[in-house]
Amino acid sequence: MEEGPNVPPHVLIFPLPAQGHVNSMLKLAELLSLAGLHVTFLNTDYNHDRLLRYTNILTRFSCFPGFQFKTIPDGLPPDHPRSGDDFMDLFDSLNSVTKPLFREMLFSGQSNSNSSGRSVTCIIADGIFSFPIDVGNELGIPVIHFRTISACCFWAYFSIPYMIEAGDLPIRANEDMDRLITSVPGMETFLRCRDLPSFCRVSNLADPNLQLVANKTRQSPRARALILNTFEDLEGPMLSLIRTQCPTIYTIGPHHALLKLKLGSETTTLQSQSSNSLFEVDRSCMTWLDAQPLKSVIYVSFGSIAKMTKNELMEFWYGLVNSKKRFLWVIRPDMVDGKDGDSQTPAELVEGTKEWGYLVGWAPQEEVLAHPATGGFFTHSGWNSTLESIVAGVPMLCWPYFADQQVNSRFVSEVWKLGMDMKDICDRVIVEKMVNDLMVEKREEFLKSTVEMSRLARESVSEGGSSYRNLDRLIEDIRLMNVGAKC
Repeated sequence: MEEGPNVPPHVLIFPLPAQGHVNSMLKLAELLSLAGLHVTFLNTDYNHDRLLRYTNILTRFSCFPGFQFKTIPDGLPPDHPRSGDDFMDLFDSLNSVTKPLFREMLFSGQSNSNSSGRSVTCIIADGIFSFPIDVGNELGIPVIHFRTISACCFWAYFSIPYMIEAGDLPIRANEDMDRLITSVPGMETFLRCRDLPSFCRVSNLADPNLQLVANKTRQSPRARALILNTFEDLEGPMLSLIRTQCPTIYTIGPHHALLKLKLGSETTTLQSQSSNSLFEVDRSCMTWLDAQPLKSVIYVSFGSIAKMTKNELMEFWYGLVNSKKRFLWVIRPDMVDGKDGDSQTPAELVEGTKEWGYLVGWAPQEEVLAHPATGGFFTHSGWNSTLESIVAGVPMLCWPYFADQQVNSRFVSEVWKLGMDMKDICDRVIVEKMVNDLMVEKREEFLKSTVEMSRLARESVSEGGSSYRNLDRLIEDIRLMNVGAKC
């Protein structure tokens, strides 16, 4: 292929190999492809196989002649769980196995460009990776970081050195978890020990996971720019603080809503049937939802990585059933820790659900949240889930598991007033009470906030809105990089 000023820019997108990151960055890939840019999406072999198995991904992207998938090993054996506490094993293997292969691939691509793989104009790398910046600097390729977490969590990660300097970290034995953390700028009045990212809950400052997230986040100012899947009306104060360290930020969220708008109403049905899921979606739950009264169902999903014990599973079940509220519950086959069959859904859970609930292994979440029967979301507070709930105007009950989720849940309850935070608790009586509060007792109070924030979210992705304009700015800036590379 002839390279020149009229050839579209070629963007390489490289996500962390986890469901939320792959989902989010595939949506960005689709947005850039719709704008006419050429995109290579670099996925791990393991996750690409799962996408091919559970989605129509090749058909969806076949309409973009400039789009291609490439794969790279993640360094873990096929039977590694890649979830729960084992998830962090990925970082060691990515560094030892994937990093040198990535460098070799980029060097080869730049020196041997051809019709199937011409040289890369720009790398959009998951912001938890720092090595693409080093490779990009060697080759003169601009690197943009994309953090798939919230702005508030990015800032909490960035502030880990401040917390250490102030003595707020480490978390000591017998710590009062409700103690205020006053060393994170902008969060001094409401952030408690229990609201810190899970990686901060350590008694040893040399903990490798704490050091990893702190060090990787501190690399983002080295990137050309930072992309965040958020919108100005939601996280404006946090974004102002981040801009003191990363001046060029593109807020293009909620980009699942922005993508639907860009695709246009005539393809909405096709889009609703598409998926970026690494799990097999059970669509039978949509038929079940169709038969339920308006706003009567609480949707329960703790995401793609969270694990729980059998005892925790049973406490949630008793709480949900005793609440006498209809529920749709996603229980992944690998979600329950245990041996000797404990990871299987207990028979009594299936029996107890017949009257009030419906169980699936994985659900089409955007559709579930947008369904008229859905009135609440019992969530792990992952960032994609939080944004999807905000757009749908659905109040949240938060039970965060790890990483950014503890911070997100605090902002949902204390700052944005979009629901309640149940972190660090797994008790059937409290689950029952909080489900009733969300669905009945405090429903009107939460709806007032959720309806308004949903309006602001939709406004941000509409033509002329902040996220709509920022996507256009990102595309134009990448085009300018392409022109600059040819000069």
